[in-house]
Amino acid sequence: MSAVPDLESLRLLVLIGERGSLGKAAAELGIAQPSASKRLSTLERRLGLTLVDRTRRGSALTPAGRVVWGWAQRVLEELDGLLTGAEALRSERDAKLRVGASMTIAEHLVPMWIGELRRSEPELYVGLQVTNSERVGELVRDGAIDVGFVESPTAPAGLSTRRVAADRLLVVVAPAHPWARIRRSLSTAELVTVPLVVRERGSGTRETLERALRRAGAGEVMPLVELGSAAAVRGAVIAGTGPAVMSELAVAADLAEGRLIEVAVAGLDLRRMLRAVWPAGRKLVGPAASLLATATRGR
Repeated sequence: MSAVPDLESLRLLVLIGERGSLGKAAAELGIAQPSASKRLSTLERRLGLTLVDRTRRGSALTPAGRVVWGWAQRVLEELDGLLTGAEALRSERDAKLRVGASMTIAEHLVPMWIGELRRSEPELYVGLQVTNSERVGELVRDGAIDVGFVESPTAPAGLSTRRVAADRLLVVVAPAHPWARIRRSLSTAELVTVPLVVRERGSGTRETLERALRRAGAGEVMPLVELGSAAAVRGAVIAGTGPAVMSELAVAADLAEGRLIEVAVAGLDLRRMLRAVWPAGRKLVGPAASLLATATRGR
């Protein structure tokens, strides 16, 4: 396996692609051009690819460089989301904006929204509580958070809501599971006869699955093991514990890279709406309103 590129080298590559010049990229990073050239050469050697064509007119990405540039952008964006989310978790107690989010939304969307909000309001102090959808609703009702984000299939009672995104659940298995080799859709009857790795009761994912099975007249889900986070469920499925029903947000990369296989199920509607929630009869103002506007922008 190739040595892992360092983050500063990835930042350099992204800036070269954006500025069209190694010198300009080096200046923006605050390093000398010879140092930048050496760093780029090290990155190319580690990846075994020529990423940049250097000419008198500037520096241009090669075809391979353009592909790696896109990947590098995503890595850096994910890192920004990680750091933003970690900072929000650290500042939970004394935050000016108190946010609660269900697991899937907290892992895949909230850090991006908070990061965008912080770029326009850099002094804003945000605290984040991560729990299941049922508990987020309780925190809003108790006044413990200013705004919450949930993934339950129905709007929590007694709260104002607004759609922020759409999602769908997928049945997924490890590549070695027998279902991975089936070339047809499963029936709902087949799905409920096999124990599943599931989230705990109160989670939006579990509620969405159970509601969809009831609508399809397929009976109850049969839990193999109950776990408290999407990450734990994902790990269990990859390890071969059993099938699971998970958010597309949580498994997209695993499906693309072959760690998980999607299994089609006929007659089962697993689409769901992701919602912002806040106290009924109250208009969101200040940072909470700004966060909601950020979350719904481009929806």
